[in-house]
Amino acid sequence: MTKLMLVEDDERLSSLIAEYLAANEFNVHVVARGDEALSRFHAFVPDVVVLDLMLPGLPGNEVCRQLRAVSQVPILVLTARDDSYDQVALLEYGADDFVNKPVQPRVLLARLRALLRRAIPATAPAATLTHLLSFGALEIILSDRVVTWHGKPVPLSNTEYKLMLVLAESAGTVLSRDALLKKMRGIEFDGLDRSIDNSISKLRKKFDDHDGERIKTVWGEGYLFSPSAWE
Repeated sequence: MTKLMLVEDDERLSSLIAEYLAANEFNVHVVARGDEALSRFHAFVPDVVVLDLMLPGLPGNEVCRQLRAVSQVPILVLTARDDSYDQVALLEYGADDFVNKPVQPRVLLARLRALLRRAIPATAPAATLTHLLSFGALEIILSDRVVTWHGKPVPLSNTEYKLMLVLAESAGTVLSRDALLKKMRGIEFDGLDRSIDNSISKLRKKFDDHDGERIKTVWGEGYLFSPSAWE
């Protein structure tokens, strides 16, 4: 069974979600306070986290930041906010996806399954999971989810790592924002989401790509990972 940690202080909602997910082969561990989430995470070691934003003890965005600092576990946030800027901020904190309240259990289940498929593709052969992508001084070690640059590990958020991997796997091909979002999160670009642009900017800074030669902007089309520019 998939181990899921649900961080939610609404007892009625947490019971509803836990009961529904338990009936769909999830082992659900409920945490009611934000300031207990990190210690309970280390004790339970879940495969995926569902996290509310409004929590006693510690807000959900800070819990998300703390979890992402120690793990690449998929994090899905429950939010009552329907604001694109808030949603972009969640992704910047390290969340992988979000579901708006009121929560529809079937929608939540579908998003969780999609998130888990992207984390470890069910159809990927074992050889793929140990594969190494190499471009000059850049290496992406898929089995460890580690990216090195000139032999040194580069700390990346979960979103940054996924974006880097998607770009590298399509090296030499222009990918639109829509294509990138679909590959990373299974959603379409709505014309307002700036998370891809923000993450590209952060990746360029981390890999000294100040002129945009390694990750190129192709105006009106999208972004291109240049396989020959990583020496």
